Amino acid sequence: MSKEQNTSAVTPSDPVERLATLRHEFGEHGGVNMSIEASTTFTVMEAGTMPEIFQGRLGPDDGGCFLYGRHFNPTVYVLGRQLAALEGAEAGYCTGSGLGAISCALLGMLNQGDHVVASDTLYGGTYAMLAEFLPAKCGITTTFVDIGDREAVAAACTDRTKVVYAESLSNPTLRLANLPMLAEVAHAHDAKLIVDNTFTPLAITPMEHGADVVVHSLTKFVNGASDFIAGAVCGTAEFVGSLMDLHMGPLMILGPTMDPQVAHSISLRIPHLPIRMVEHARRAQLFAERLLEAGVDVSYPGLPQHEDHELFREIGRPEYGFGGLLTIDAGSRERAESLMDDLQNTEGFGFMAVSLGYFDTLMSCSASSTSSEMSDDALRAAGIAPGLLRMSIGFTGSCEQRWQQLERALTRVGLIS
Repeated sequence: MSKEQNTSAVTPSDPVERLATLRHEFGEHGGVNMSIEASTTFTVMEAGTMPEIFQGRLGPDDGGCFLYGRHFNPTVYVLGRQLAALEGAEAGYCTGSGLGAISCALLGMLNQGDHVVASDTLYGGTYAMLAEFLPAKCGITTTFVDIGDREAVAAACTDRTKVVYAESLSNPTLRLANLPMLAEVAHAHDAKLIVDNTFTPLAITPMEHGADVVVHSLTKFVNGASDFIAGAVCGTAEFVGSLMDLHMGPLMILGPTMDPQVAHSISLRIPHLPIRMVEHARRAQLFAERLLEAGVDVSYPGLPQHEDHELFREIGRPEYGFGGLLTIDAGSRERAESLMDDLQNTEGFGFMAVSLGYFDTLMSCSASSTSSEMSDDALRAAGIAPGLLRMSIGFTGSCEQRWQQLERALTRVGLIS
């Protein structure tokens, strides 16, 4: 059962306030947490309703009911509403992985022969999908450009361009997408702007700056415990509904279904996300400032020296900082690997792992891990150096303890004296 909460006639502009105005879903027996709806199929109370549901005329919000677990599930539906509230979207729905969300968002907008203009610096799995999988399997092509270059983005658009695709903060180079500019260029060419906001939940709200669709790998910061693989698509109610069309909806037909027990677990962590993001960013800022002072080649958008610092200040939300990731260019793959070995196996500073958003620090050498799907030429074009070390800064231990561990390791591998 549910109870209507105190809401304002005006939709709040702050994502946390939007989340707080959602209808709260109580458990089946009045528990403060919603129940897990584990059913794979759902009872239709009147026989005449079923054809209406299958023909797309009735759904959970307009007089119908839930149908089947690969279609809408009540528990997953609630998590989608929470993500939509955080992103300022009309609707959202969740998937079994981040790539599941990205692929369904793209296929929901693209047909055979269509064209995408995308950032030349993307998560390796996304890059492989756009560069190799979609051309071979679907006849959908992509032109990769410097997403910060307005003229390059506009010049790459053709009459077949239907999507401009970017990450709000690029993986792993931490360059910020100029979302207002990209939205303007995309819309001028009758294309839609899709933004992956995995790196900057709360810190940036792409839809406030013209994005049409926002996707997430919930596996990362939103979930926060590195125990579930999950994704989300947020957009208009019409678009999210179209993804569940029983004939042509990629969420329905391809079936990247999120398990309701996973949705329930992630949903319980959403209220803590603001607290976590503030601390991730606070520590990343502190470490970045100290690394810069020590003469280390560090990149972090919270540093005034960062190329996109002023843009982040302009379009970001300062109360959530500049994100929880920083990079160190160790100069070579060998030195980056030595530093990671020392930090994990000698100091206990963090873990060598390819994900991010965990409560402990995670480290990876991007060129040989999460960006390894890219060719050497593509890596060079994206500015991903062989020794680029990406760190997702955790919040275990004290700041001073973790800094001393990092400082000792940097000294031993010769990055500071």
